[in-house]
Amino acid sequence: MGTRVHRPTTAANRTSVDLPNGTQSIQRALAVLRILAAARETGLGLTEIAMQAALARPTTHRILSVLVEEGIVEQRSGTRRYVVGEQIPLLALSRRTRDPLLDIVRPHLRTAASEIGDTGFFTRRAGLDTVCVARHLGTFPIQVLAWDVGERRPLGVTNAGIAILSGMQTEAVRGVLDRNLSRFSRYGVSADAILREVATARVKGFAARARSLTLGSGAVSVVVRSPGGAAQGALTITPISRRMSPKRTDEIVGRLRKFAELIELELRKAAATRLARG
Repeated sequence: MGTRVHRPTTAANRTSVDLPNGTQSIQRALAVLRILAAARETGLGLTEIAMQAALARPTTHRILSVLVEEGIVEQRSGTRRYVVGEQIPLLALSRRTRDPLLDIVRPHLRTAASEIGDTGFFTRRAGLDTVCVARHLGTFPIQVLAWDVGERRPLGVTNAGIAILSGMQTEAVRGVLDRNLSRFSRYGVSADAILREVATARVKGFAARARSLTLGSGAVSVVVRSPGGAAQGALTITPISRRMSPKRTDEIVGRLRKFAELIELELRKAAATRLARG
């Protein structure tokens, strides 16, 4: 426990009052932020945050109190639910550089969605989560809008997450699942079920679900690797279920692999250019 101080508590002189000291308190605060980021504008109540973070309610409340004071988290007056605060997008403005990965991905995602006809997504790994960072509609009259850009889920919940995990070492996968374990119940999935899906995706070289998290739709995903070989993200197509025959799944996989290879090639070229410039 931190020592309670008697001087006024400000951003400049705050100690970790009633919070675990050091790295552990930072990790817990970041875990709470990830959980709230996944909840987006709906937000979550104290009990659900504590459950997903695997923390005691008093500990969770103290963490939230500090984050609220700093503007990192807000509490809605009517519902008492917590949401990500206005300081987060303001802090993000300090990074003005464009994301080179997105610049490379977007034209290929647009072409893939147009050729295949169904909505295409690019999902990045962000620590213990997957975040939808790009979406493009296809040409078929019925489109599945499974994700909004900026939406995140615990790594392993979505089909894209399965594809990303299939590109990781088994021990690393188990580590991610262990740390996300308390968050899975909200989505009706288990770590064992995720491990089975990952094993299947690893053998096949892609992840596919006839029934995705969005009712009436399926999903097909292939991993996109960084120049160093790490599973960096996934390209996903989400057809309505009646367009998900085995034959068509194979066709989608073939096209997604082609675009994944083109993206990876451009990423390697960009990395080589940066290295040459020093």
